[in-house]
Amino acid sequence: MRKVTFKGLLARKLRLALTALAIVLGVTFVSGTLVLTDTLNRTFDTLIGNAYQHINFEIRGKAAFGDKAAALNSTADRKPLPESLAGVVRGLPGVAYADGSVAGYAQFVARDGNAIGSPTSSLGFSFDPYPQLSSVRLVEGGAPTTADYVVMDKATADKYHFSVGNRVEVLTGKAPRSYQISGIVTFGSADNLAGETLAGLYLPAAQALFDVHGYYDTIDVLAKPGADNVTLQREIAKVLPPGVEVVSGQTVANELSSAVSDALSVLSTVLLVFALISLFVGAFTIFNTFSITVGQRVRELALLRVVGASRRQLFRSVVGEAAVVGLVASLVGLGLGVLAALGLKALLGAFGVTLPPAPLVFEPRTAAVALAVGVGVTILSALGPARRAVRVPPVAALAAGHVEEADSFGRRVVIGSLAATGGGAVLVAGLALPAIGLVGLGALAMFVGAAMLAPIVARPLSSALGRPLAAILGAPGRLGRENARRNPRRTAQTSAALMVGLALVSAIAVLGASLSGSATESVDNAITAGYIITGPSSGFSTSVAPAVSRLAGVATVTTVYQGQFELGSSLSSLHGVTPTALSRTVHLAITAGAGTPALAAGELLIDTTTASAKHLSIGSLARVTFAQTGSTTMRVGGIFKSNPVLGSYLVGASFFLSHFHDPLPVAVLVSAGPDASHVGTALNNYLNAYPNVGVSTRAQFEHSQAASLNALLGLVYVLLALAVLIALIGIVNTLMLSVFERTHELGLLRAVGMTRRQVRAMVRAESVVIALFGAVIGVIIGTALGIAFAAALNNSGITEIVVPFANLVALLVLAAVLGLGAASWPARRAANLDVLAAIGAE
Repeated sequence: MRKVTFKGLLARKLRLALTALAIVLGVTFVSGTLVLTDTLNRTFDTLIGNAYQHINFEIRGKAAFGDKAAALNSTADRKPLPESLAGVVRGLPGVAYADGSVAGYAQFVARDGNAIGSPTSSLGFSFDPYPQLSSVRLVEGGAPTTADYVVMDKATADKYHFSVGNRVEVLTGKAPRSYQISGIVTFGSADNLAGETLAGLYLPAAQALFDVHGYYDTIDVLAKPGADNVTLQREIAKVLPPGVEVVSGQTVANELSSAVSDALSVLSTVLLVFALISLFVGAFTIFNTFSITVGQRVRELALLRVVGASRRQLFRSVVGEAAVVGLVASLVGLGLGVLAALGLKALLGAFGVTLPPAPLVFEPRTAAVALAVGVGVTILSALGPARRAVRVPPVAALAAGHVEEADSFGRRVVIGSLAATGGGAVLVAGLALPAIGLVGLGALAMFVGAAMLAPIVARPLSSALGRPLAAILGAPGRLGRENARRNPRRTAQTSAALMVGLALVSAIAVLGASLSGSATESVDNAITAGYIITGPSSGFSTSVAPAVSRLAGVATVTTVYQGQFELGSSLSSLHGVTPTALSRTVHLAITAGAGTPALAAGELLIDTTTASAKHLSIGSLARVTFAQTGSTTMRVGGIFKSNPVLGSYLVGASFFLSHFHDPLPVAVLVSAGPDASHVGTALNNYLNAYPNVGVSTRAQFEHSQAASLNALLGLVYVLLALAVLIALIGIVNTLMLSVFERTHELGLLRAVGMTRRQVRAMVRAESVVIALFGAVIGVIIGTALGIAFAAALNNSGITEIVVPFANLVALLVLAAVLGLGAASWPARRAANLDVLAAIGAE
């Protein structure tokens, strides 16, 4: 039977090649994702290892909240250390060198006035020229020796054409300042820190810039040769004040590597979800292809039974074909995965996700996973057709020449209904918990159930969808519609892949429209200010608000801060605002207690949803903890309606500033006075000096929010496009098989006068009907899913459920166009058949 299997594969090369292409694309996506994330993990591990390879110990403040943000050694989560502590540690026996450092936000400005990189990838630090501790190496020039100098990383200097002696503008939490470049540095052997720009400053200047006069963020320690590290660490711990700890350099490196790995695992998970969606869609194509080919080979399989082949042997033969196709496709996809990794990196970069340059890493695990997934999906998809093949009685098959056992209608309805309703229940439960795994499992079951039930409506719906084509194209249109109606199960199976792809696109369209509508509604209900000044999510210069308040025509300025604190045992986000004339910039709808007076008195305001969930009311005392000042008790002074700008917890700015070290504003809200005609121009002129900060009206702010959301949705649509492409391959494959199956019929049509153009129109009409059938069902299911997702996220900011009817209609039109394109090759093949040979075909 092995020879029969391989001969069968060789006899159907074209048909199976199209099937294999679906698996190739899915496996390429999977292997590309694994290669990309392995590469990034290796890159960051190497960089972190190089940074801490010479550091024996690091002294730092203990993590305030014990979360993963603290593991990143963030100064926001650890208290600074007094400078005097470094001198104490240097005096210990066994310590060769101990020196402190500070770090913060410092972003270069290019010669054209644009900020370089992003604030989250712009590191300012105190430059330590001691090579045994610092991983930063001077490759040109010298160290900064006064507050007027800065060193720049080589990657930035090369890309933006800076050199030693040039002046460069630097953005920080203070006012922008110009520095002279004293030197060019690398991070170990790399030109920068995994894509981050490096701005190295003179230590006293860095302390002043980051508001840590007389303090360090960390103190790095180098042990003397031959010193017992265990004993030395114990001796260092003895001289440390409360709230300060000493850990090994390896511990810090491991923490950083773990945090980076966790962050990259999120990226990997997201990309793998889209890869698995593509493979799931490909499974429908494989199932349909093997179902049709098994139906076309009934006579061949029956003859094998007559000459002695057992049912088990036939089953193994069909599954063996699938295994070979899956293996070959997976190997090709595995090879293309390297190129896919580069493509995914470029795609993420195009949507603003900056990743460091690095040589690609190909782990054995990537090959194992890719082959297992590709071969596994192919075999599982072929099991149903294989079982159907062995159930056909040999005598009946030989007598009829082409007999395909029909599934029990009742069984299909029962199983499909159970899968759809059960999947819907699991999906709702997953949304309610929430649990993303249950949501995915429920959606998968719903799609399988819908695919099983689709043949029930395939005949009437195909007839309705094909009626306009029959009216426009005449006889070819009618024949194309009848071909789609002739075998409802095949039409449903062929369109199932497109149904899944467009259902997901429709769900994202509804969810995106709901998010956009909710954001617009939220801004209108949250902000009364005429102008909103925003910048990086990490904050911008503290000098902006005071300067803006002095501009002519400005009546009120509200500064908004954001930080983390613990309420009870929960880590939460806390906002701080200047309470003066708050009603002129923010719509604070108080439902109980006081608003501005409570903020001025240092009391806590909470929104209604949080008050209900936490069982808090006016006068309640809440235990809170801050990273810098520790634990205290706050009185709940007011409860307000949910406001996306103010978050769930709100305090006055003076209270906020007393509990956070050097916080940066995340927004400045500006209300203009009576003479407001020139306020917008004045704000824009002033903020020209801050290229990382922008000003917008409420309408512009709403538009920018929508634009950011659309950019994210664009990335999702691009990733889903692969699933739609695989679905189109399935339509092409089915039409090719249909042309082969109806060769005799096509020959007769040509013989009685049908022209080649009419044959092409007939095949294209059939393809359009199939595509529209899948699109209609997909859009209906996707719209329902999108509404369910939006409703489940009601407490997360989605207050409006919006169904974008124009976009959904555009999807249906796109499906028709794609169906037309998918039919091009099969239509030409059908039109070019030799008439006499086709008439003589069986």
